[in-house]
Amino acid sequence: MSKYTIADIAREAGVSKSTVSRYFNNGYVKDETKEKIKAVIERTGFEPSAAASNLKSKQTRMIGVVAPTMTSPSTGRLLNAMDNALRELGYACLIITTDHQSTREIAAIEYLRSLRVDGIVLIATNLGQEHQALQKSSSVPFLVMGQKFPYGISIIYDDYQAGFTIGEYASKMGHRNITYIGVNGSDFAVGHERKRGVMDGLSHHAQVESLSLNETTFSYDQAREVARSILDQRTPDLIICATDQIALACFKEARLHNLSVPEDVSIIGFGGHDVGALITPALATVHFPNEEAGQLCARTIVQMIQGQAVPKLQVLGFEFDPGQSVSKLEK
Repeated sequence: MSKYTIADIAREAGVSKSTVSRYFNNGYVKDETKEKIKAVIERTGFEPSAAASNLKSKQTRMIGVVAPTMTSPSTGRLLNAMDNALRELGYACLIITTDHQSTREIAAIEYLRSLRVDGIVLIATNLGQEHQALQKSSSVPFLVMGQKFPYGISIIYDDYQAGFTIGEYASKMGHRNITYIGVNGSDFAVGHERKRGVMDGLSHHAQVESLSLNETTFSYDQAREVARSILDQRTPDLIICATDQIALACFKEARLHNLSVPEDVSIIGFGGHDVGALITPALATVHFPNEEAGQLCARTIVQMIQGQAVPKLQVLGFEFDPGQSVSKLEK
């Protein structure tokens, strides 16, 4: 038997092709006519082409997602939750990764626009004038996750307060000689706000005697190089790391320098990676709600596509897990 087409369904139901198209695209069709079309569909087992239906409705039912990486556990959890939530809402994901490169990020956004996706979610590492220009020139709904976007809609974690909590905790545990390893401030959330929170938290306690600031990238190998350089010269009471990836690099280098954690050096991270709970001692870290963030991204971008009002900024909280990697020193 040859494959049925919309024309065949229309002929057997005694209606026009445009009426069948309206039926599949949820347009107005009389109840009596709907029943005729439905009966033919059930008898023939006809399934409409999704691409054809989308072309008619001028929708692709596709959401473009631009992410810095898929190897990060936190980003992976977010993407998985977003994909599952979008599927339940009738959309599919097209994910492009950029390896934290801004030029690739811009190119990915432009490419997704050319594919006529219904919406774009950018898991951003930094935002600049090019992002602003793209957002202003596009009619495609554009949502930013992870960085505050003054010119559009964004969802962020409370990086400043998370950093402040860590700074206060470090001071309350009696640590006086502290090293901070962060990332470049072009990543406003992780490189600037998280660091600013830590510094403000530490400043509330006068017993901090020395504070060394260091910078690396999100790369584990490069973080190890920075940690190695620090530990070759001195052993701080505590190393506060902007990410769990950096913290794990510090764990590795501490062991290679014959240092015990937390007896010789304490370590704190951000991110709540599962591996941090598996190592001994368990890593002190901040857990961000990645799954909740992914679900919220899905709901928000679909609401934007549907023309519903959404908050300009949505802020997600965090949980601090003290683990066992921070010792309490005498004050």
